[in-house]
Amino acid sequence: MPTTTLTFSDTIIPAVVAERQPKLQRITLLIVLAYEAAGCLVGGSFLIAAPDGRLMDMPVELMHGAFLDFLIPGIILFGFGVLNTAAFIAVLRRSQSDWVASSLALGGLLIWFLVEIIILHELHWLHAMWGLPVVLGLLVTIPLYPTWRVTSQKAALYCGVLAALIYVGTDILAGNLYKGFSFTSQAVSELFAIGAPTSRFVVPLFTLSSVFLLVFALGIWQSSKQNRPLRLLAWMLIGNAINSLVLWNFFPMHMRGAERTFTDTMHLILAINPFVLLSIGFGVAAFRNWFRFYSIATIVLLVVPAIYSFLYLPQGVDAHQPTPWLGLTERVAQYGYQMWLVVLAITTLGIRERT
Repeated sequence: MPTTTLTFSDTIIPAVVAERQPKLQRITLLIVLAYEAAGCLVGGSFLIAAPDGRLMDMPVELMHGAFLDFLIPGIILFGFGVLNTAAFIAVLRRSQSDWVASSLALGGLLIWFLVEIIILHELHWLHAMWGLPVVLGLLVTIPLYPTWRVTSQKAALYCGVLAALIYVGTDILAGNLYKGFSFTSQAVSELFAIGAPTSRFVVPLFTLSSVFLLVFALGIWQSSKQNRPLRLLAWMLIGNAINSLVLWNFFPMHMRGAERTFTDTMHLILAINPFVLLSIGFGVAAFRNWFRFYSIATIVLLVVPAIYSFLYLPQGVDAHQPTPWLGLTERVAQYGYQMWLVVLAITTLGIRERT
């Protein structure tokens, strides 16, 4: 009877490779790296060949004096193209350094886009076209990290932290880019109001935050097991994410002094967002440790400022009157909820590690 001898490379190595990254994630990463490499190489070449930006139909004035022309940005962009090409080859060959190359290439591009947005003072639709695949690529790179051993479920739970950081970071960055904006007296909604100079920047990033929240909700669902309140909490997070996506993209409010319309009415209704308090309420029921008391404290933190903020809306924002402390009280509530999401993600990850 013939026998088959399995060598070390036939058994151990394929198993390790399979554990490091599922096939679909590897294909996704390769597509993202190829896509970004092609864009960087072509775009960088055009900017180097014509530093005045004529080949890309981009006037130098877009950079608001950050650079005299596009030569240096073009060289940097071309360099990212080379780096993404190297990362593509490393992932294709299953090199042990593929996670380093991918992290450097995509992480560098993420920083590039953030700096570019700050310099341009706006978020263009092209940033979403080229930036969102970078975020996707970074997520599917995580399983390659040799020390993290991150599963798709853990990656989904980390999205809760990302959702909160993006929301808070966008609010702070947009508020600083909006000339004359007051964090103390103006609401978050005014940053993406119809006609606001930061709306094109805020809406895509708030949308990204809500997408991460939706992925986080799926991670909570996977972690719920027999915990019914935790499963209901996941549903509330899904409701919150969908409610927010509709709010950001379809029903922004008008700027102060403008005529109120159906859009403003829908904005107010969606801004109430009962899923926020319901999710925290199910958090109280789902946990029996310190997190329960933290959730109760968060509810108090949200309710009091929320009541204060909504009392101001008809008398202040709608009537184009001063609204002292409106922005501060709203941000106390909003940031409190974002912090609760971060703590929920960390707590769920900790419980998952012990089980």
